[in-house]
Amino acid sequence: MMITPKSELTQRCQALQQHLCEQGIDVALLLQNADLFYFTGSIQQGALIVPAQGTPVYCVRKDLARAKKESQLEYVIPFKSPRNLPDIMAAHGIALPKVMAMELDVVPVTTYNRFTKPFAGAEVRDVTPFLRLVRMIKSEYELNLMRQAAKQEEAIYQRAKAIIREGMTDLELSAELEFAARLSGHQGITRMRAFNSEFYCGHAFSGSASSTPAFSDTPLGGPGVTPAVGQGAGNKVIGRNEPIIVDFLGAADGYLCDQTRTFCVGGLPELLVTAYADMVKIQQHMVSIARPGVSWGAVYDSCYQLACELGYKDSFMGVTGAQVSFIGHGVGTELDEFPFIARGFNEQLLEKNMTFAFEPKAVYADLGAVGIENTYVVTDDGVEPLTYSAEELVVL
Repeated sequence: MMITPKSELTQRCQALQQHLCEQGIDVALLLQNADLFYFTGSIQQGALIVPAQGTPVYCVRKDLARAKKESQLEYVIPFKSPRNLPDIMAAHGIALPKVMAMELDVVPVTTYNRFTKPFAGAEVRDVTPFLRLVRMIKSEYELNLMRQAAKQEEAIYQRAKAIIREGMTDLELSAELEFAARLSGHQGITRMRAFNSEFYCGHAFSGSASSTPAFSDTPLGGPGVTPAVGQGAGNKVIGRNEPIIVDFLGAADGYLCDQTRTFCVGGLPELLVTAYADMVKIQQHMVSIARPGVSWGAVYDSCYQLACELGYKDSFMGVTGAQVSFIGHGVGTELDEFPFIARGFNEQLLEKNMTFAFEPKAVYADLGAVGIENTYVVTDDGVEPLTYSAEELVVL
């Protein structure tokens, strides 16, 4: 079992504390699993108290013994109720806050009310923007975990090449690839921060099923097997001469990598062969312009303009009427971290050790989707891919 080193946790907490000091926030109170894992190394139920100055305190309701094994923080203590928080703070030399911050984008209202009640009169702000800023810059430790996730992607890719055949269903393919992912070390859970966002290990679908729009803020949705889920692989049978999209995540010790490859049995119509080559061309263009100091929005605008010049205005990043306004998204412990390679993010700049997935896709209602996706890390003078499976259109 991988244990997040104390040095990592210390650096992360200190980076957050710097933001708290700059914003005049006395204490941050973190409750969400992805944030707990990032700052404590554990997701045991409870709350992390991060004072603007001083030592963080991980208050654990369930399970304390496990949290003490998993977290390298100095203070991992028992916790029964939010009512106990003022006393816990006093015992650890933390003054009651006049200004506190919580994850207001994800904490339910009833939970918010329970945890703020003991601090009547305190101003409550949203800590999420600062969490995102801290988490978007990856350490070498984090990058190594993402490289492990990329190895899972290669195992998934090789399994897809070995098993895809005419006559199997999208669901059968997805199940086989999920099996391969788990055997290669995939943690099974993938996290997204946005409200009501849910995801599998990945998506696999063929032909027109790949162009079925869904509620998720993604270029591809898929029909799924039930309206209760509303996305993903369904029971469509894979045929010859149609695109097969394998958009899967690697997930190693909390960290994700995202990769898409396109397959087919027997070949594809020339329109789709050209579209695939053009999606690769757009990816290559991104690689040529993305570097520290370039805005996220500028990368999007330039790549989107190229997509339009190549003739994909009505099919780029989704079927007509269901297109999304991004081409890339940050990847880390969640699938929708900073940076967003998206429309409108013109003030935010790429920085060294940011990581993002870039996924140009062309989607046609009747024919289906083709595209490519890799996860990149920003370097001193450009970007480098973390995922490394062969990028050619795979004809079986």
